[in-house]
Amino acid sequence: MSTIAQPVSADRPTWELYSTCIQCGLCLNACPTYRVLGMEMDSPRGRIYQVLQVESSKLPVAESFVTHIDRCLDCRGCESACPSGVQYGRIVERARAVIEREFRRPWLQRKLRNYFFNSVLRDQRKLAGWARRLRFLQKSGLQKLARATGILKLLGLANVEKLALKFDEKFYFDELGQAFPAVGKVRGRVAFLAGCIASVAFAELNRATVRVLQQNGVDVFVPREQGCCGALHAHAGFRDQARELARNNIRVMLDGKFDAIVTNAAGCGSTMKEYSDLLEHDPEFAGRARDFAAKVKDVTEYLVQLGIKPPAKKVTGRITYQDPCHLAHGQNVRTQPREILKLLAVDFVEMQHADICCGSAGTYNVTHNELSMQILDQKMNSIKGVKPDTIVTANVGCVLQLRAGVARHNMKADVKHLIELLDEAY
Repeated sequence: MSTIAQPVSADRPTWELYSTCIQCGLCLNACPTYRVLGMEMDSPRGRIYQVLQVESSKLPVAESFVTHIDRCLDCRGCESACPSGVQYGRIVERARAVIEREFRRPWLQRKLRNYFFNSVLRDQRKLAGWARRLRFLQKSGLQKLARATGILKLLGLANVEKLALKFDEKFYFDELGQAFPAVGKVRGRVAFLAGCIASVAFAELNRATVRVLQQNGVDVFVPREQGCCGALHAHAGFRDQARELARNNIRVMLDGKFDAIVTNAAGCGSTMKEYSDLLEHDPEFAGRARDFAAKVKDVTEYLVQLGIKPPAKKVTGRITYQDPCHLAHGQNVRTQPREILKLLAVDFVEMQHADICCGSAGTYNVTHNELSMQILDQKMNSIKGVKPDTIVTANVGCVLQLRAGVARHNMKADVKHLIELLDEAY
């Protein structure tokens, strides 16, 4: 893949972005890290101030700056709360690109980041290979042994291990290149993004998503050459790599025969809807990126827009819904999942602070585990207030985090992706 040189401003926070912040502080209560830590430097307002200081050469790109920018979940809850329309997500992602270029992280951290972002996530064979190895460890009993002997606790990995993915027996990569016909009258045709991690750990969710679309009269195509969407790269400051991945997906998925490009992962959808930002200075792809972004739909958004087929039966038990951040704040998709739940549930009850981050945030619950767990505890306290039988969300990272929260708080509740619930009802 070719890489087109970007103007310096493309990967730096610009005055046009951060000058819109009027330092009013209305973002503070919407910020999960500020709610836990109570520190101005770990609030959106405080981070924007630090970015301004760096850009005016009054603050170095050093450990303090990196710590506060890295602590941000990039949940974008502050964007929903902001009266001035600050595009905070774009500011923090560009700040991380600056850090990636100008700050030298510790050797091991640097090597692990480079291997994960630049090798594993960009190569399906490597990702599948690691997933098979880790699946063997899980099935062999070695993982349980490490837990029982206390080795994980000794290494400081006990809490991280509880968040470990359960790898599928049959990866979704096998279904790339296939077409799945609509059931009954054809009402739509879509390209489906299978995702990278989702293809090895949530393959059954992908299959459920395809079945739900088929039940709603949709022909589903899973383009063979698709790859990672680039969301994790963009969030971590690897913007050039995110651009390469975006160009590839545009080449293989932007086609006039598709009404929409559908995903079941909020983080993927949010980034794909912003390919036009990543590629705005690319003369070949800027226009195509805008066309691509306009076609991207979360599966819940697409189904409601199409006119969802009501399920034959309703789900019993009390259900509550947690908004994935990049669905609610990144894409402003809030009502559509709830419309589906009202068709599905006998007893649907809203929790308090449904759109405050659960602390998952991509790889955040691994890299900032202790803070992530504190944020999760606040979310679980909100959930306990409605005493649900099932906690529903619409993003795979949130599913993992909330399952860890249920175990951590000794709750008796299932955690499911909304599409899993809809598939069961059909």
